[in-house]
Amino acid sequence: MDFGFGPEDEEFRAEARAWLAEHLTGEFAAVVGRGGPGSEHEDGAVRRAWERELGKGGWIGLGWGPTSYGNREATLTQQVVWAEEYARAGAPGRYGHIGENLLAPTLLAYGSREQRDEFLPAIARGEALWCQGYSEPGAGSDLAGVRTRAVRDGPGYRISGQKIWTSLAREADWCFVLARTEEGSRGHHGLSFLLVPMDQPGRVEVRPIRQLTGTSEFNEVFFDGARARAAHVVGGAGDGWRVAMGLLGFERGVSTLVQQIGFAEELAGVVREAVGSGAAGDPVVRERIVRQWAELRVMRWNALRTLGGGGRAGPGGAGAGSAGAGAPSVAKLLWGRWHQRLGELAMEVRGAGAAVGPRDWSPDAPYELDAVQRLFLFSRADTIYGGSDEVQRNIIAERVLGLPREARGPR
Repeated sequence: MDFGFGPEDEEFRAEARAWLAEHLTGEFAAVVGRGGPGSEHEDGAVRRAWERELGKGGWIGLGWGPTSYGNREATLTQQVVWAEEYARAGAPGRYGHIGENLLAPTLLAYGSREQRDEFLPAIARGEALWCQGYSEPGAGSDLAGVRTRAVRDGPGYRISGQKIWTSLAREADWCFVLARTEEGSRGHHGLSFLLVPMDQPGRVEVRPIRQLTGTSEFNEVFFDGARARAAHVVGGAGDGWRVAMGLLGFERGVSTLVQQIGFAEELAGVVREAVGSGAAGDPVVRERIVRQWAELRVMRWNALRTLGGGGRAGPGGAGAGSAGAGAPSVAKLLWGRWHQRLGELAMEVRGAGAAVGPRDWSPDAPYELDAVQRLFLFSRADTIYGGSDEVQRNIIAERVLGLPREARGPR
């Protein structure tokens, strides 16, 4: 794949840059640089309004293909350009990325025409927010162990069970839920992918999980007879595993490049910190900074190659293309530990002061972290969420290298 950008891409870049400069003003100027990882609690009302502003501009759903749902149509390289300009402008962390980058490509690949027509326009307008109901207390990286059940009841399903580590559950209007619809089924058999409204008082309860950062990006979600329509089962009853795995492939799509651009901004901040503190004078620190920079470049090239996929990417260019089953796992292994090392390096170049909190902090009161402290603490989870490193290595060993499968007990 050619990693460069052509004249049309640069025209698109100029348009994106101008639009962001024009619209990140007024109330939206206050949320520039806000709402990133570890700070998703910041300025919720304004950032939700920003989603609608993006929708009005047609900037949601660039990779969906034809502009049937109010979205612009953009090539893969133009999607990368938009991601770069969005990050460089310091535009706020997205509330709608789960619906745009995960659910929408999944509906385009596996959903019915009726499902696409019902849900995609609201996502494209920035009006409907989504969360992901996958992990459970006993089924995180081992997703096939889900126990949440959905029982057929007349025109729909009654859902009972618990999900955990659910990002944006308090803000979301809908949740896509992986649940067991076949009594007595085990493993990846008998699962279905359901679209569930969150506004069901007494049937859907969200409990925030307090993290090391003092904030609560993640939540527990309890379903107690929650309702879902039969028409909102994606791919058909019992085919949930195929749909769920397809979605995880889209999760490593263009959004991976968006993430890497954010990483580059964080790395630049660490470099400024090292120069300001004098730590850059240490040759060991300089070597570590250069290594972080070089590895980030490799991750970018790997992501672009994976997205290119020999021209056979998924819907809207969002999938893993022909790069193989191990590509998402390789990407996850690369960035998870890289980001942790960056957090460790950030604390080191700051020195002892990095461990000092506000003077008025107390165990019973909320506390504020600066960017370095938040980076270090939040990145501790990077090798766990989204599939732990151990699980990713198993996938590569078994599905790519063809090594014997790990012994597993009965489900």
